Amino acid sequence: MHLFDQPSPPSPAPVAAAWPVWPAETLGYGEIVHRAYGGRDLSDLTQDLLCRLDGPMVDAAALMDLATILQLQGGDLAKEGLTMQKNALRVQRSFAIRHGLGTGPHILAFVTAGDFMANVPLDFLLRGSDAVLILHFVDARTEDLSDLPAHDVAFLAIGEGPQNLTVLARMARLLEGWHGPIFNNAAALIAALTRDCVSRLLADVPSIYAPPTLHLTAQDLIEVAMGAEATMMEFPILLRPVGSHAGTGLAKIADRAALADWLRHAGQAQVYAAPFVEYRDADGYYNKARVVLIEGRPFASHMARSRNWMVHYLNAEMEAHPERRAAEAAWMADFDESFALRHAKAFGALHQMFGLEYFGLDCAEMPDGRLLVFEVDVAMIVHDMDDEVLFPYKKPAMAKLFAGFLAAVEAARRP
Repeated sequence: MHLFDQPSPPSPAPVAAAWPVWPAETLGYGEIVHRAYGGRDLSDLTQDLLCRLDGPMVDAAALMDLATILQLQGGDLAKEGLTMQKNALRVQRSFAIRHGLGTGPHILAFVTAGDFMANVPLDFLLRGSDAVLILHFVDARTEDLSDLPAHDVAFLAIGEGPQNLTVLARMARLLEGWHGPIFNNAAALIAALTRDCVSRLLADVPSIYAPPTLHLTAQDLIEVAMGAEATMMEFPILLRPVGSHAGTGLAKIADRAALADWLRHAGQAQVYAAPFVEYRDADGYYNKARVVLIEGRPFASHMARSRNWMVHYLNAEMEAHPERRAAEAAWMADFDESFALRHAKAFGALHQMFGLEYFGLDCAEMPDGRLLVFEVDVAMIVHDMDDEVLFPYKKPAMAKLFAGFLAAVEAARRP
């Protein structure tokens, strides 16, 4: 029997019985991930959590924290973590994460089962606060929202993705006529934040270039590779498996022959196809930024700088290149008076278009000055875990973003 194997508790009734006034408290994924990212040994924590499971009653909070530890391991252990998460949810649906003194706002987040990218990373955003985050898990079978834990502000925190379509559809119905302050109460819009839909919505915004993106099947691509005329952009193109993130499976295809070769080896049933955009700066670098909009105000999250067109923060080797870190530090320091000001019309258009209180975007600058938008999503990872010695400029920038989020929450909960 594997160390983490636990007997599955019985499945709950469709409508759970009323849970205690206060949900079971977990350490929270934010704290656990921070410990792991900082190189701390999690073995003692793991053993303590396992000891809590050695009893007649199932400790759902311990199961949930163990699920987080397993997900951090990746591979098969991450899959076990998702299974353990489901086991915890068979016992109860609400979990509380206390920040600081716990005397701040109580935020009820509607979330769904999944990995760290399934929901808005609210636990990361509340670092350094005294807020209490209450995670209330819902799914496509949730029948009502009765007996919710007491809270000041609610937040629909489920992200876009094919795996979340049914639960978002359910939440659109359940949240109709919701009374009280709530962030991102727009489930249908969140579900529509696909790459192809976003590109269509932004196609006519003068200050923005969102590369025209198509959702294609393998058969569509076979026809293109065979020379059939199609409503397709010119080569080179980028192909990305639907539902993937961080460059997983992303490929640059030069011509039809390369497409035919890709089809022989890739085996992807559905992809997003978009034209490759050459946006290198005068020094030959690709600069890709993550920006968060809170009540329409843009905040800097990070900027990756690389010679490689497929640039993500994890592959940009920022740790090994002090000049790249210097460029990011300057971008963050001057963000309000420089990048945000240059693209004020674009950010205003994005806020008006989507109307969400909180969302993020990955973007860059076109040579003609327009904002190049790659992706818009509510569940982009935003954190302050980078090494303070190598990245001393990160903490102040992220503290500013976190304070902006908390200020929006505080404003929403005031009568």
